[in-house]
Amino acid sequence: MVTGTVMYLLALLTSLGCMLLLFRAYAATGTRLLLWSALCFVGLSVNNVLLFFDLVVFPTQLDLRPYRLLSALAGLMFLLYGFIWEAE
Repeated sequence: MVTGTVMYLLALLTSLGCMLLLFRAYAATGTRLLLWSALCFVGLSVNNVLLFFDLVVFPTQLDLRPYRLLSALAGLMFLLYGFIWEAE
């Protein structure tokens, strides 16, 4: 159980770190693809927070799987939008 908790927290910290670095790079350069990538990592960070709560904090009381899937989908849709419309 402790190993799973540590892994979920490390995944959360990694996605938050990527999100912050991408937002900082966007602020410095203004490249819009960095913005869409950072917004993707916002969704993935929310996904990791929900994963932690779903599997560690409330393992039997709540089922947060639909919300986790929606947050991951929203993040990936931001990235897909950036790849399609900003790649020109």
